Amino acid sequence: MTDNPAYMTGFGNHFSTEAVPAALPVGQNSPQQVPFGLYAEQLSGSAFTAPRAENRRAWLYRLRPSASHAPFTLYRDAPTFAPPTPNRLRWLPLTAPDKPADFIDGLTAYAANGDPAAQTGVTVWLYAANRSMNRAFFDADGEWLIVPQSGRLVIFTEMGVLKIEPLQIAVIPRGVKFRVALPDGHATGYVLENHGHPFRLPDLGPIGANGLANTRDFETPVAAFEDIDGDYELIQKFCGRLWTAKLDHSPLDVVAWHGNLAPYRYDLRRFNTINTVSFDHPDPSIFTVLTSPSETPGTANADFVIFPPRWMVAEHTFRPPWFHRNIMSEFMGLITGAYDAKAEGFAPGGASLHNCMNGHGPDKASYEAAIAADLKPHKIEGTMAFMFESRLPFIPTTFAMETPLLQRDYDQCWDNFKKAKSPK
Repeated sequence: MTDNPAYMTGFGNHFSTEAVPAALPVGQNSPQQVPFGLYAEQLSGSAFTAPRAENRRAWLYRLRPSASHAPFTLYRDAPTFAPPTPNRLRWLPLTAPDKPADFIDGLTAYAANGDPAAQTGVTVWLYAANRSMNRAFFDADGEWLIVPQSGRLVIFTEMGVLKIEPLQIAVIPRGVKFRVALPDGHATGYVLENHGHPFRLPDLGPIGANGLANTRDFETPVAAFEDIDGDYELIQKFCGRLWTAKLDHSPLDVVAWHGNLAPYRYDLRRFNTINTVSFDHPDPSIFTVLTSPSETPGTANADFVIFPPRWMVAEHTFRPPWFHRNIMSEFMGLITGAYDAKAEGFAPGGASLHNCMNGHGPDKASYEAAIAADLKPHKIEGTMAFMFESRLPFIPTTFAMETPLLQRDYDQCWDNFKKAKSPK
């Protein structure tokens, strides 16, 4: 399996790809005799009877069936959670591990909502890793949206290889096995584990046919496989807990595959930002890259929203995000630069949480700078903040509430706003 992969373009396409010529059966999915003696295996990401437009599955042709492994035993218990809180929370960046930790051992849960067993909600993780994985992992609880903050990742999946760096993202579907290598020797970032409907592109409505994330900019890897015999560990996440099993081979052994359920990557720098050219600051939904819908139309189980470099030209307008209280709850991260609504304290690699209906917005310094600014056109550059938004309140983990990384003076950024003149 190469670490210099090739890609196929498009979002949600039905791909066909083979690492070895003639390995992919033609005309049927499960012939009596698969080429090269490979094993045919279907991976279903939706119910068999889901409508065709919603149906996601892939046929994999592999060296050994996925069923070939020893029983799973418990590896790590589920995160513990603190009581729900309406308080606004913010954290400093996750510190580097003080002992060797690969991508899986370097994960720390910060907040969650919903229920993986009910296929609702999300879990938010931050990672800090300092060694490559020599084992594989898959998640039975949901798909993974990986957002690097520092350090490149090479993600070897059973369906091909993804290389991503900060300002790129990767999405690994529920159930797809992978391992992560660290070419820079270290990496930090964020993971949104989506327990609900798989991510899709948002509808564009009055925007029309073009804009936001363009379908051709999503890249899915061509087939690549490992033919490795010997002791191997497979970790899975199931109903909140991590489990481990022993294999006598690498499970990343898919020689060919076809279907529309596959990992992909996207470069956030290609996002076609839509913004106001007249007045007022638009709703942040205009910056949505991917959305996981709920059963309520227009109300997402999870949205992935970015705040990229962009021109600000609105006239007679308060240009940063306004003060607001939302039905949706917001978990924010910062990849690079500064966020325009928080002049101080929100560092790259850090995070913040503003839960349902609790007021937030610009800090005092950002507010005063914005109301006094010369409203000539200017470009916000050198920044990339993002938001994991959900219709369900986020419940912080015990770690998130007890860690010294929690900025316990966060509320003070809204202190000392002067009272407005009382109308008489």
